Amino acid sequence: MKNFFSNLKGDAFGGITAGIVALPLALAFGVSSGLGPTAGLYGAIFISFFAALFGGTNTQISGPTAPMTAVSMVIIAGIVAANDGDVTKALPAILTVFLLAGLFQIGLGFLGLGKYIRYIPYPVVSGFMTAIGVIILLTQVLPSLGYYPKEDAAFVAKFKAQAEEVILENILKDEAGEGILVLEDFKETINRAAKITPADIDREAQILAAKNASGTIGAIRVFSRAIKNINWLELILALGTIFIIYGFKRITTAIPSTLVALIVMSGIAVGFSLDYRTIQEIPGGIPVPKWEIITAFSFSTISPYIFTALTLSLLGAIDSLLTSVVADNMTKTKHKPNKELVGQGIGNSIAAIFGGIPGAGATIRTVVNINAGGKTKLSGMIAGVMLLFIMLLLGPIASKIPAAVLAGILITVGIGVMDYKGLKAIPHLPKDIKLGFVKVSSEVLIMLIVLFLSTFWDLIYAVGIGLVIASLMFMKKIGDITGKRSLVKAIDEKSWPDEQSFPKELQEEVFIKHVKGPLFFGSTSDFQQLAMQIPDTASTIIMRLVRMHYMDQSGLYAMEDILLDLKNKEVEVLFVGLQEQPKYMMERIDIIPDFIPREHIFDDFDDCVQWINKNIEDKY
Repeated sequence: MKNFFSNLKGDAFGGITAGIVALPLALAFGVSSGLGPTAGLYGAIFISFFAALFGGTNTQISGPTAPMTAVSMVIIAGIVAANDGDVTKALPAILTVFLLAGLFQIGLGFLGLGKYIRYIPYPVVSGFMTAIGVIILLTQVLPSLGYYPKEDAAFVAKFKAQAEEVILENILKDEAGEGILVLEDFKETINRAAKITPADIDREAQILAAKNASGTIGAIRVFSRAIKNINWLELILALGTIFIIYGFKRITTAIPSTLVALIVMSGIAVGFSLDYRTIQEIPGGIPVPKWEIITAFSFSTISPYIFTALTLSLLGAIDSLLTSVVADNMTKTKHKPNKELVGQGIGNSIAAIFGGIPGAGATIRTVVNINAGGKTKLSGMIAGVMLLFIMLLLGPIASKIPAAVLAGILITVGIGVMDYKGLKAIPHLPKDIKLGFVKVSSEVLIMLIVLFLSTFWDLIYAVGIGLVIASLMFMKKIGDITGKRSLVKAIDEKSWPDEQSFPKELQEEVFIKHVKGPLFFGSTSDFQQLAMQIPDTASTIIMRLVRMHYMDQSGLYAMEDILLDLKNKEVEVLFVGLQEQPKYMMERIDIIPDFIPREHIFDDFDDCVQWINKNIEDKY
């Protein structure tokens, strides 16, 4: 308990700042999901508080994130469509899926599976994150233009014939469930059909129109109609929001530009009494559990969604643990991956019970918390409490926020979440496989497959396919290159024979590290421990790489991160025995010569020792 309150002032400031940053994002993600801004706020409140309390990363701020919202949006749309477009009717099943996802995360943590998340290759993560950005951009184009398919009478009219067909099918299904033999009793069917009103047909047609325009393909399908029916006020509000978010960052980053944009644009819309579309009403009372979730929690009702919930839980685990790694790098600490999964699972489970959308560790909010002084779990809990106070005090005011402003915020989120580092590397990665008459990079191919499938088909299946392809390609490469063991460990090692005569007076100044076997996505975590085992007295590091025959993109960026960290510490790095393929990879992104000058690369150890004797002998 003493450690819990050891940094009260810093945690309070960090938590309050992170809570303020989370507010517009929580509202935007809630609206984007289809459950409304309240669901986004509830998710941010409960996940932030309980994931911090029970999690394994002291400085992590959790809540709805872009990847989790993108997947949740697809799940919600599917369940709502299966319930005749009635969100209220579909809500118990939706929240049941979210609750299951949280429970699965708890199970993953107790089973100790958190440590295996690091085996997901970089190209799969890169393609997935870029797809998330594309999905957000495409799905927010329509609301930023002020176009809503359900309100386009001409578009809805196209679905009236189909609406009548759906209604008739529902009548026949009802009769079959009641044991009525339709072919023997047409009168009953005719009587029921006679009760259908034009309003019923219009309502079903609107549902079909909205379904037809949902998702990335749907947004592309109706884009031309949206352009012809632009609501210029909504577009100006969205563009103004985007302009302020990017423009205010150039003035100062001390105040979150997203919050500034939300306040300024909403203030203009309200102050000038503009005729704009608002978000759904946000209740001002204390959140209450959605007890109807209990009625949906039976095996027969949840069995169709078990796989969906499991994949959502895995995505949340990946999202959270990647943010935990970022927090570790900033704070020089080490998170507990399995405990973090348990905390995230508890947060998501409780959020689901109260009607919140699922979430995960949020990188931007975590970075804000750390920079503002947060160091313990208290900061994440304070962020959740801060959001609760804002909702209770400002709920009616927040209900007047323009929907176009949140669309503008989400567009900037979509732009920011893309993996530009991976995209920029595409032209420079080696073309190592042949497809027909064309040679391509296997890493680029995996990234593009995941990107395309995630954007236009299914996020979860895309990641699974990407993992399978990456694993098969990796096994082939390892079989072709070495067929031997991979050993990249941050442990004490025995000296090699040619190191026995290394000058004793230099042994405190110079640290020798052997890297054996391929540096790939499965060994980067161990390799990253290298920086932590370097003695404080060492000013020079010799990396012996003669047995490292292969390096993939994940290993490449792990090497880049370590070299950057060593450069910041003014530690000089020398390479001995660098092989052709790793050298080619490092030259593609300018690790050589930006971090390792060519004069610091030696073919054999004796040449390296001569260079050391010549360049640091003046110290002795």
